[in-house]
Amino acid sequence: MKPTIIIEYCPKCGWLLRAAWMAQELLTTFSDDLHAVTLIPSDVSGRYTIRLDENLLWDRKREGHFPEPKEMKQRVRDQIAPERNLGHNDR
Repeated sequence: MKPTIIIEYCPKCGWLLRAAWMAQELLTTFSDDLHAVTLIPSDVSGRYTIRLDENLLWDRKREGHFPEPKEMKQRVRDQIAPERNLGHNDR
């Protein structure tokens, strides 16, 4: 079974569009490698996390900022297809 990415975001903070944009970036890059990208509105204020199945890939509070698509794609790639070249995103 292909993995699922879960993006949990704070709707009160207005982060739905940010989460949807990240989902689009990941689905575009990994369309053949992912089962789905799921967006979950969080009950926890200020939360923005990205998981690959049960593995935490990004926590905005821990990292101190939101992920750029480039770094998120690299983290996903490293987990699901480490041999894959991401082209300009690897530079």
